[in-house]
Amino acid sequence: MSVPPGVSERDFQRAIARFASVVGADWVFTSDEDVALYRDAYSPLVGEPEEKVASAAVAPDSAEQVREIVRIANEYRIPLYPISTGRNLGYGGSAPVLSGSVVLDLKRMNRILEVDERNAYALVEPGVSYFDLYRHIEERGLKVWIDCPDPGWGSVIGNALDHGVGYTMNPYRDHWGAQCGLEVVTGDGELVRTGMGALPGARTWQQFKYGFGPYLDGIFSQSNFGVVTKMGVWLMPQPEAYVDCTVEVFGHDDIIPLVDHMNYVMNTGLQNAGTNLQSPIRFAAAGNPELRAALASDDPAEIAKLNAFARERGVPFYSNIFKFYGPEEVVRAQLEYTRRRLSTIPGARVRDGAFYRFPITAEQKAAVRDPQDLGIPTLETFSIGARSNFGPATRGHLGFSPVIPMRGEAVIESQRVFQRVLQEFGTDVALLVFPQSYHPRTFVILCMFYVMPDPKSNQAVRRTFSKLVEVAAEHGWGEYRTHTAFMDECAAAYSFNDHALRKLHEKIKDAVDPNGVLSAGRYGIWPKHLRKA
Repeated sequence: MSVPPGVSERDFQRAIARFASVVGADWVFTSDEDVALYRDAYSPLVGEPEEKVASAAVAPDSAEQVREIVRIANEYRIPLYPISTGRNLGYGGSAPVLSGSVVLDLKRMNRILEVDERNAYALVEPGVSYFDLYRHIEERGLKVWIDCPDPGWGSVIGNALDHGVGYTMNPYRDHWGAQCGLEVVTGDGELVRTGMGALPGARTWQQFKYGFGPYLDGIFSQSNFGVVTKMGVWLMPQPEAYVDCTVEVFGHDDIIPLVDHMNYVMNTGLQNAGTNLQSPIRFAAAGNPELRAALASDDPAEIAKLNAFARERGVPFYSNIFKFYGPEEVVRAQLEYTRRRLSTIPGARVRDGAFYRFPITAEQKAAVRDPQDLGIPTLETFSIGARSNFGPATRGHLGFSPVIPMRGEAVIESQRVFQRVLQEFGTDVALLVFPQSYHPRTFVILCMFYVMPDPKSNQAVRRTFSKLVEVAAEHGWGEYRTHTAFMDECAAAYSFNDHALRKLHEKIKDAVDPNGVLSAGRYGIWPKHLRKA
């Protein structure tokens, strides 16, 4: 058993014994075999001295037990690393940022405390997964939907705290935007409820975000200021119907009017959901080195080659799915209006897609193309992003995910910029995914890197990743979340006014976690005793 950095063997053993007195000996894990389960399964540092590993783990069952553990950690200066279900694969999993930390595993706190159908909200603990909440709703026949990310086994709270996203209507697909009311144990062991929850006997804790006074919920997302033990989440009322269509355009510059139409229908509320922007020509050109190189070029002659290829092969340069939820007559009218707007793009082709009227049968659910569009959690994403799916030796993936403006020009520029970096550093280590509109008014680009058991390959991945962070910042684009191995680099890119934002984060850290026991280094926020190191 390893010992946390800066902690004596004697103090560590005393702390472990105290943890056991709080949660029971069965829920404190110190053996090498048990602690190994908290390694990052997709780590880009595997087999290297810098790999992030825990020293032990402790699994409380209640907020009061969390408070006691945090108090003990303060007494002995034990670094803790809270996780919900530990399944944030591709972003660090359950491994701590600071090696040697004790993982505070909240998986036993898996109670669904309330689901209100009339006001469409739930109150859950950190160990509740999307599958758990979905089954709870289904078993009771409630007419509300969850919004889930790609893997349904993750924590509702954990995903929201990391600014995770999904696929249904606004605002539910922005999971942090859909949270309402937190219960938090801060780094000094205090128990706090935010928003209306600070009012004893509150009746609107999960309905009114702001409460009275400063709105503080945001400081507990993507941070290390506290341990969230309860969270309210808004649910989506089951719509009457769903309909979608796919538009295809065939010219390089057609992305500009296409995105302008996307912006309009989304920001006016005509389309109340995300989109699925793709570039089919990129897949069609994958086996042609000349055309692949042209995709990263701004030479008009190269662009002309791509346009000719698209016309001759009948391959769309770009496509997008427009989705609509609501009363049937409304969504059909919204769809028809959108079709008329899109018809102004020369050569645009619009194809009708799926239509559902709810509730649907189990057989219909099983046949749905994209289950997450209907709030149905799955694990299908692991068919493309898990171990061995990129090759026989692949251990998994991690994602570089910068935010760019929702403009066609920005899409063209970003694809060229990042494609050039990948070509410079080797395109065999990554897959550049076309921008997706998880949030209104912006796109997120995802560059998926393949993680291997080979340190040399992973070192190349890390060099490429670091270069992408640097180049993105030069163009005014920053990541919205990242793997723990790159949190310091990504935080450093947000450097306005001599890193004033980071300094403010550190002031808050010192105030609410004076001994720096919670999640040292998470999102680039370090406690004062570790900042220089």
